[in-house]
Amino acid sequence: MSRLPHVWGATSDEVLRDYPADRLLDGRTTAMTRAVRVAAPRELSWRWLCQIAVAPYSYDLLDNRGRRSPRELTPGADELHVGKLMMIFRVTSYEPGHHWTGVTTPGAARLFGPVAVTYAAEPDGSDPTASRMVCRLVSEVDGRVARVRAPLLAWGDLVMMRKELLTLKQLAERDAERSRSPLA
Repeated sequence: MSRLPHVWGATSDEVLRDYPADRLLDGRTTAMTRAVRVAAPRELSWRWLCQIAVAPYSYDLLDNRGRRSPRELTPGADELHVGKLMMIFRVTSYEPGHHWTGVTTPGAARLFGPVAVTYAAEPDGSDPTASRMVCRLVSEVDGRVARVRAPLLAWGDLVMMRKELLTLKQLAERDAERSRSPLA
């Protein structure tokens, strides 16, 4: 079985791991797991994952009305609370420095269906200078509309999430390099 479009960049352990998003929707669901290794400490990857409160970080022309997603960390973006808006998701739970989890807002649910997401900053083995950004997306597949929408969501999300994670990775690695540089 091909891993695409449900898995991109994730290890087998990441795919099999339980995430808070896995428990948020009722009925039958399908899960998508996307991940990327980041040459930056987990704390910095976490800060960049929280930037999703500010901008989408994927294809700005398509999903940010042509405005460029910020290239510097926004103060306070990592100050989470239940109910905080993170683009099209409302935060349902979080663990500072590790993950935030949310569900689609009513407007987004009309377009994408009920979707839950967990963004996590994970350690990368025993290397404290590296981390992994992992995203688990869970969508409902009960009903005819959901069964048609689910594969479209999986492929569309793959394209958008890949770009988002690679952009956040690049920015986190840039900031990690800045902090190591003697001229920083």
